[in-house]
Amino acid sequence: MGNKAFNLKLYVLLPLVVVATTVLWCIPTDALGIPGLTELQQRTMAIFLFAALMWMFEVIPAWATSVTTIVGLIFAVSDKGFIKSSDGTAVDYREILASFADPIIMLFLGGFVLAVAANKVGLDKFLARSVLRIFGSRPRIMLLGILLVNGIFSMFMSNTATAAMLLAFLTPLLARLPDGDGTKAAWVLAIPVAANLGGLGTPIGTPPNAIAIGQLAQTGIEVGFGTWMLHMVPYVIVMLVISWGILMWLYPMSNEHVSLDIEEPNELGRDFWIVAVVFPLTIGLWITSEWTHIDSNVVAMIPFALFAVLGIFKSEDFSRIEWHVLWMVAGGFALGHCLNDTGLANVLVRAIPFAEWSTLILMLGAGLIIYLLSTFISNSSAANLLMPMLAVVATSMNEQIAAVGGTANMLVFVALCCSLAMTLPISTPPNALACSSGLIQTKDMVKVGLIIGAVGAVLGFLWLKVFPF
Repeated sequence: MGNKAFNLKLYVLLPLVVVATTVLWCIPTDALGIPGLTELQQRTMAIFLFAALMWMFEVIPAWATSVTTIVGLIFAVSDKGFIKSSDGTAVDYREILASFADPIIMLFLGGFVLAVAANKVGLDKFLARSVLRIFGSRPRIMLLGILLVNGIFSMFMSNTATAAMLLAFLTPLLARLPDGDGTKAAWVLAIPVAANLGGLGTPIGTPPNAIAIGQLAQTGIEVGFGTWMLHMVPYVIVMLVISWGILMWLYPMSNEHVSLDIEEPNELGRDFWIVAVVFPLTIGLWITSEWTHIDSNVVAMIPFALFAVLGIFKSEDFSRIEWHVLWMVAGGFALGHCLNDTGLANVLVRAIPFAEWSTLILMLGAGLIIYLLSTFISNSSAANLLMPMLAVVATSMNEQIAAVGGTANMLVFVALCCSLAMTLPISTPPNALACSSGLIQTKDMVKVGLIIGAVGAVLGFLWLKVFPF
């Protein structure tokens, strides 16, 4: 009978998290040396530490950590928990529970429903076929087409789904290309690069965007759907073009002509045309929400209602929604609420001399930290871990941080660095899909990821400096 593999997470990391959380929870409040710290604020710190370590070590799935965190906050610091009046300011339990239905969560839910409907009726494949044909048969131009199609699709749909779709399209063609030609590696690498960059274009493109917007809303800064796109879509397009140049430089293509054989779509029925009309109308309402005064979070519910009434979205389709992403994001929102409502944020602001910090070093340092974290753990977990505290720090340095564009610029830059972390197969699902194809090696992904990540971070910092939120 063979020996079972030693479970590092279960037998080492989990006990470490439990011990660290217990020590911070039980140590006398005065021993922490933070003036004015209350019992409930100390409990919030302990739960924050628990969540941060669990997200970092991934002992359990990230969504499970978020749900556990929310339950812990309800019992530990809410007005319906195990507290006494002398423990400090309690948080309204309804506000903690409302994190599951935060307006940003509803925005993401609407985006998921749109993506499910588009995939169900074949709109995504129809558009991909139609657009890719525009780029002809020259490998270099087709590479740009792959980048643009995947990047734009990833602004509104799951980047994992778009990456899988394009890989399915291209794999038969790639298998016929000679191994010595750079076309194969360049095309495959373009898929995760475009998916990761494209997600930056909209608030629903990737969870860190939604987390940043949610944390900004808690500080009183509202960033609309159209405002986000106005700033970030041009950045994404520029980065996709730069990535095109980098991939052609790293992987020279010897073929001058490649035949792109894409199967013709089946007959387009009623549901297809309904989704084909509702999809762009929803995007249009999102983009113009600041002029129409229809909140983008409310707009997200329109396609949900229409598709449900018309029978396009059915009960079995709920299983295709990425609920784990929604619950994971909710955990970060709940922590942010409790940091503010218990008064812990203000206590930390008074106790730590943030005013003496260099805003430039803080912004670049936060970007570097989250880039490194997102390389090894999910970018959503990394954003949930860092953004609540960063929002507190940035708000306390309001005057000094104006030099780098304010609190909004700082959190957007951190969200940007999350998506730029694409160095390893484990960094993002599209990376894993590309590597699992067997058409590229890990060293290729590391090389491309490091170069595009560095270029993207520098350009992103300068971009936000010139075009601040």
